Amino acid sequence: MQYVKIKDAIVEQIDAGMLSPRQKLPSERKLAESFDTTRVTLREALSLLEAEGRVFREDRRGWFISPDPLRYDPTQTLNFNKMAEAQNRVPKTELLAAKAMIANKQASALLGLKPFSDIYRVDRVRYLDARPVVFVTHYIRPELFPDLLSHDMSQSLTELYKEHYSTQYQSVRYRISTSSLLGETAQALRATDGTPTMVVERVNYDANGDAICCDIEYWRHDAISIESVAQLSR
Repeated sequence: MQYVKIKDAIVEQIDAGMLSPRQKLPSERKLAESFDTTRVTLREALSLLEAEGRVFREDRRGWFISPDPLRYDPTQTLNFNKMAEAQNRVPKTELLAAKAMIANKQASALLGLKPFSDIYRVDRVRYLDARPVVFVTHYIRPELFPDLLSHDMSQSLTELYKEHYSTQYQSVRYRISTSSLLGETAQALRATDGTPTMVVERVNYDANGDAICCDIEYWRHDAISIESVAQLSR
């Protein structure tokens, strides 16, 4: 099949170092001409490369070669900035919205809340090397963190809880799934609707086993690699 051959040819160029991370590919029209194919066939090849995490697309900007993904270890308590800096990446967090509201169905289910409970909702976008890679929605129990929204909500929430409220996570529950970016979430990540996403759902608990807050992270799937080492008892 021609689109597989095109995909393999681009992979060879990536592996040979002829195409660099974050390098912009020629337009779809030029690529189709260079491979003597149609744009429909070319897009099938690009879709395969995107699914494999080799390339990513930015809305109205075109296709780019994916850089190495961030290694994400669920067993570690490093916050995003420290995790990125430990891997020689440049992190940034942008606050989109922070408000008090009535808990929706998702927040109530994850945090085990009663109907009509109050909640803080914080939406943020995180960047690696100036590229937006993850959209995060945080749901936080306000009775544990009074006046939380008066603080700088672009900083690490883990550090904020510790410094101002003497609260630390004692256990964390993760759920990882796949989905598609849509609407405002896709727009915030400069993606098109339908772009694959890795969804990391995290609920943080205190020493009594009570849920403190939860995070729902929508990652550009090529930007994250879930890695962990388990110590097995003998």
